[in-house]
Amino acid sequence: MSNELLEQLEQRVNSAVDTIEMQRMELDELRQENERLKNERQQWESRLGGLLERFRELDASTASDAGNASAPEAQTTSPSW
Repeated sequence: MSNELLEQLEQRVNSAVDTIEMQRMELDELRQENERLKNERQQWESRLGGLLERFRELDASTASDAGNASAPEAQTTSPSW
């Protein structure tokens, strides 16, 4: 094998190693970003669940108030979720 071919091979190997290292760094960054986004999503879901529960409680109390009211206009002014 000539010296020139060996140098070309060495350059290609070095280039491949550099590419692999860059891709590993990018993969690590993407994994960190993915973890951050998962945590953010979990927080949003928790907050949304809390809001939905509050709406259910409001709806239940409105329904029970409407059932106890004798005036028909009390039912029409109550929001129904």
